[in-house]
Amino acid sequence: MSELGLPDTILACLFDLDGVVSKTAVVHAAAWKETFDEFLRGYEGERARPFDAVADYDEYVDGRPRADGVRAFLDSRGIQLPEGAPDDPPDARTVHGLGNRKNDLLLAKIRTDGVEAYDGTVRYLEAVRAAGLRTAIVSSSANCRDVLRSIGAEHLFDVRIDGVVAAERKLPGKPHPDTFLAAARDLGVPAERCAVFEDALAGMDAGRSGGFGYVVGVDRVGQTDALYAHGASTVVKDLAELGGKR
Repeated sequence: MSELGLPDTILACLFDLDGVVSKTAVVHAAAWKETFDEFLRGYEGERARPFDAVADYDEYVDGRPRADGVRAFLDSRGIQLPEGAPDDPPDARTVHGLGNRKNDLLLAKIRTDGVEAYDGTVRYLEAVRAAGLRTAIVSSSANCRDVLRSIGAEHLFDVRIDGVVAAERKLPGKPHPDTFLAAARDLGVPAERCAVFEDALAGMDAGRSGGFGYVVGVDRVGQTDALYAHGASTVVKDLAELGGKR
């Protein structure tokens, strides 16, 4: 698979959505910032420091299920909230309420500005499939299918493991490897013969701990060293760098 930049042992490719396939990571970061900054105005001192859409996003929320991201960021500020319920209204001061507020803002931004795919990733996916490799999308987003449909990419994946499927199967999200392992099982391919494509540090951790054969870090924001430190086998700025030109 040298033309794809992968070891010859790889039979399947498992792709994250936001920041790898679709240009939605920056939209997620903006929605998180608006959500947390509004919430933090009720605090003082260090707790009130605004959410950093790069550092805090990468460290605490990127790649994680929504509620896990809320918990991780609030823990970093020494703030605890009641869990609440998944259907809490977006103005509820609960973990799920904050998460739902973020999701409402995200969907509004997507409706206003639309969603684009990374052209290099789409070309690479087409080459991967032309070479006979299986493909899966693995995302913590509950909006994964809608985003794939909006960018015309749903047909490029044999399997979808997203926030909806993970909840149905009770799979813990990244940095745990369970969603990637589920995708490999659904494809019928051992983890050691799968490549993982991720831009999030939590996704790197999942790829490393899951025993996958190759982990590609996609660096859209200048965190190459961190991606390697979290388990990347190689790091590229765009998947076009790996090859797959047709």
